[in-house]
Amino acid sequence: MFTGKAEEAMNVYTVLFPDSKIETIERYGPDGPGPPGSVKLAVMNLAGTRYMCIDSPAAHAFTFTPSISLFVALDTREHLDAVYAALSDGGTILMPPGAYGFSTWFTWLQDRFGVSWQLNLP
Repeated sequence: MFTGKAEEAMNVYTVLFPDSKIETIERYGPDGPGPPGSVKLAVMNLAGTRYMCIDSPAAHAFTFTPSISLFVALDTREHLDAVYAALSDGGTILMPPGAYGFSTWFTWLQDRFGVSWQLNLP
């Protein structure tokens, strides 16, 4: 649940992961309750896993938290570093990239939209 940036976030995510796309987007019209054109309901597919996204028209005192993360295993260090660079831009680093013993290379971050990601090179 985003607060006005669902489509922007989906566009970032679908570029970073192979075989990813936005499958459907239903938008709010002039009768709301969300701003016209904002995402009422969208489905994106990230490398074979489907996610539903919305732009919440309601004001609320919560957002994304690191208590749930998208855990992504990547095939190469170069791809992990590229995804890390894109997602960390404007975000918050929770664990900087490094070899932590449980993984060859790992990082944990919250992107600029607030979504938490754990990126792993097994």
